[in-house]
Amino acid sequence: MLVKEWAEREHLHPQTVWKWCRTGKMPVPVERTPSGMWLVHDPKYETPVPSDTRQSRTVCYARVSSAGQKADLQRQADRLKAFALSMGVEAPEIVTETGSGMDDKRRKLKRLLADPTVGMIIVEHRDRLARMNAGLVESALKAQGRRIIVVDDTESDDDLVRDMTDALTSFCARLYGRRAVKNKVQAALRAAEDA
Repeated sequence: MLVKEWAEREHLHPQTVWKWCRTGKMPVPVERTPSGMWLVHDPKYETPVPSDTRQSRTVCYARVSSAGQKADLQRQADRLKAFALSMGVEAPEIVTETGSGMDDKRRKLKRLLADPTVGMIIVEHRDRLARMNAGLVESALKAQGRRIIVVDDTESDDDLVRDMTDALTSFCARLYGRRAVKNKVQAALRAAEDA
């Protein structure tokens, strides 16, 4: 789990915990990722993985849209790994990819979806998997006894809002190019709410 989360659970200040990590004074095991982030492995808070997923592989899938977001890609991968470790996954695999969420030209994701040994795919947000129709992918995997876990599923639960956002994202991607899609969708949704 992340240092901040562990500090909160233990009622400690995050700066104190970071200092303990750097000086080797942590009372529980810690790990430093390549990007410099500290992960705390406290057995007290790590939940065991269900037995049916122990035989299959767990993969953390991180995606960004452009090469200019490489730093965010590494941070996203680190957060996913921390989440998987907090679930009790011993050695989660990390797959990172740069590509649009609007098309099907993502080779690494295709390999993951086609590989029957991958029992669980962990993504940070649903749109990291696919901008549209992520529910269909989830249903297809569920029928095979596999599953997708969305770490931050704070998106709107209203199907109409989600469908409208997906449609606006698709139209804006075609009209304005993929770089400005997110801003255009947010502006359109604000305009729709104000009307």
